[in-house]
Amino acid sequence: MILFDDEYFMQRALVMAETAAEAGEVPVGAVAVKDGEIIARSGNQVELLKDATAHAEILVITQAESALGDWRLDKVDIYVTKEPCAMCAGAMVNAHVRRVVYGMADPRSGAAGSALDVTGFKGMLWNVEVKPGVLEAECRALMQQFFRKVRKEKGS
Repeated sequence: MILFDDEYFMQRALVMAETAAEAGEVPVGAVAVKDGEIIARSGNQVELLKDATAHAEILVITQAESALGDWRLDKVDIYVTKEPCAMCAGAMVNAHVRRVVYGMADPRSGAAGSALDVTGFKGMLWNVEVKPGVLEAECRALMQQFFRKVRKEKGS
């Protein structure tokens, strides 16, 4: 059995983020991994689905639960290119995700330790282990490139 590392799985999340960007979505991608295998993958689909909750993390949690036939993801790690927001971090807590590994921090609205710490809040019934900064430069570059393009197209 070949074991892959965090950078390998973050690269797969980056592919999903690039796909989201090509579709005009904010470039966030995520993969769910259990026992060294990807069991779910998604990019943001907010614009496509006209659904404010269609963040990559929410979609990947739903897919992973379906793949496992259980809502408990206590043996699942989620790799995501940007630090989860409060909604996504809360969903990870509720789904009992074992670990979230993210690329770039979001000091304004990140909820895995930057602006808030939903994943590690002591009052919760479950805490999600957090590993920040995996391929941070690559994740940040993709996000910056996307928003430069958006600003250019809007003429600002």
